[in-house]
Amino acid sequence: MCGRYVLVSPGEVIAEHFRLSEVPVYPPSYNIAPTEQALVVRETPAGEREAVMLRWGLIPAWAKDPAIGGRMINARAEGLADKPAFRAAFRRRRCLVPADGFYEWSPVAGGRKQPYFIRLVRGSPLALAGLWEQWRGPGGDALATFTIVTTAANEALRAIHDRMPVLIAPADHDEWLSSPNPSALLAPWAGEPFEIRPVSTRVNSVQNDAPELLERV
Repeated sequence: MCGRYVLVSPGEVIAEHFRLSEVPVYPPSYNIAPTEQALVVRETPAGEREAVMLRWGLIPAWAKDPAIGGRMINARAEGLADKPAFRAAFRRRRCLVPADGFYEWSPVAGGRKQPYFIRLVRGSPLALAGLWEQWRGPGGDALATFTIVTTAANEALRAIHDRMPVLIAPADHDEWLSSPNPSALLAPWAGEPFEIRPVSTRVNSVQNDAPELLERV
């Protein structure tokens, strides 16, 4: 799964990497958590890319209770096209979630879990595959939300966790955003190698958000 991630690259770096004309102001965070507002890149009806802030935790358009979003932070790649919560978004509302890296937890002795920070060796931004939806409450208020798509872990991460976010290479950004069926991209990452770094359990608390979270322990 993917339950926390990092985005601290400045807006101009994200704009260049994702070919955006502008990027909204967003707070850099070393510990982005579910239900928070976060940056996503999606395609407009005119076929242009835009960056917007959406809430993490997808609420399907048909949901009666928005609390369901807390259970929809991830969408398993297997069967996306058929699952009622995700199939409409998979067909028409895909997005890219910019990140500098993400965290995964691995069980260790004593029932504890050791967190790891994972990024590309070169440190360039990642594009996590996402889906987005717009939900309207009984009063008509709109709430736009997103989820991160996950798949089986690749060989490098398998010893830590059996799942990982689907990562979209820059050359495939257009295909993920606009292809009628980008299912071929829903595979474990096979591109540039990762740096995998054990970090402090301070990341477990959403109250902690500082560069020290990325330090090796």
